[in-house]
Amino acid sequence: MSGRILIVDSVSTNRIVLRVKMLAAKYDVDAVASCAEAAARIAVCPPDLMLINLTDDSDVGHGFCRKLRVDPKTTHIAIISIGALDTSVARFSALDAGADDVLPRPISDALLLARVRSLMRRRNMSRELQMRDGTRRNFGFDETPKPRITPARITLLSENPVTARALVDTLEQRMKQRIRINTFDCALTDTTDGDTASGGTTDGCTTDLFIVDGTAPVLTAGQMFRLVADLRARESTRLAAQMVLLPRQHADTGAMLLDLGADDVVMGAVGADELLLRARSLLRHKFDQDRLRDTLRHGMHAAMIDPLTGLYNRRYAESHLRHIAEQAHAAGSQYALMMIDIDHFKRINDSYGHAAGDRVLCGLATRLKQNFRPEDLVARIGGEEFLIAMPRTTQGEAIAAAQRLRRLVNIRPFPIGDGATDLRVTISVGVALDSLNPQDATSLGDLFKRADAALYDAKANGRDAIAFSQSAA
Repeated sequence: MSGRILIVDSVSTNRIVLRVKMLAAKYDVDAVASCAEAAARIAVCPPDLMLINLTDDSDVGHGFCRKLRVDPKTTHIAIISIGALDTSVARFSALDAGADDVLPRPISDALLLARVRSLMRRRNMSRELQMRDGTRRNFGFDETPKPRITPARITLLSENPVTARALVDTLEQRMKQRIRINTFDCALTDTTDGDTASGGTTDGCTTDLFIVDGTAPVLTAGQMFRLVADLRARESTRLAAQMVLLPRQHADTGAMLLDLGADDVVMGAVGADELLLRARSLLRHKFDQDRLRDTLRHGMHAAMIDPLTGLYNRRYAESHLRHIAEQAHAAGSQYALMMIDIDHFKRINDSYGHAAGDRVLCGLATRLKQNFRPEDLVARIGGEEFLIAMPRTTQGEAIAAAQRLRRLVNIRPFPIGDGATDLRVTISVGVALDSLNPQDATSLGDLFKRADAALYDAKANGRDAIAFSQSAA
């Protein structure tokens, strides 16, 4: 399953319909009738995302959402308010209580599923950074970063100067800061902010939040798709938050924009208070991610990174693996451990020199980094030995990944420099899987031994092979 969803709605028909839709989208779904039942379920197994009907008893529902937001154990659960009245007051109340979005009925299936995917994507990214931040604290790097004191950099992208000016005037008055106005085309070429008259900065940075005005009738869906996708793909803008404003009737366009990388899509007329609340929520999340990235980048690099390959080293890997194991056991999911060894590596060093061997190590590290998920742990744990840990992975997925990796190494020779012919390299891979049965729970040390034993079997079977620890089946 790609994520756990909890549905909270007192109307059984609503619960059934939503459950069917989420199950069809391959999510793990639970459904309850009240906030009290939801609290009990969350205490046992927190979901990744909650769909809640806040019209049942709005005071109780809003209070429940607020409690989730202030509790460190549940603050990162994504919340979508389902079925709220389609009024500015109702939407603002739900957002103010902690909802990430409000989807009034009738709900567009395409927009709902796209919003779920968008929030799941954000949740997964946050979870990865938080796990690595927890590993950092285990090593004693627990200094709290200074809070951000500089104003947020906000840019409104619009093709309608009159509408844009009115919107910016409203936001500037409430946020007490200047906001840039730019066109779509200029946004894709403007990598530094020289428009100081419009509140820009001159520090070489771009933008923390793009507000994209998609309400102009002259704009096509294709123009909107290109803009959002390009902003998300470019190095200078990929980490900026994106909020898109669309007409009410463009739900399918909104769904596609969320899948292309927009963080929030606001359909129809929106009040200034609601817009301000959404903008602040996106900025708060963006600054939290920036803080975690900066902490990881600067606080851990020297102690946790292998200087040759740029991968995590053994010290970091062993600590981070404990977090992966704890989360897997808490969620009732499996994780896979993969040990990789370059075949006949000593022969490479002896025949071509240690500089050539280093180039092979770096080349393999690059291929590993480019071909595994962001949440997977990739580390160099010895001279020519690498480790990969894959959370939420089945036996079939682990074996397929190992086979893909073996072919990936075989398919293209490694350059070793000094005018020498590129060198063909093979690897051996040992795979072990944690057990789903709590009675057969495997200690991390045992899993290491099983993966290492599988690696030995792969080498004994002629190298350029994979072997799986059958005791994990």
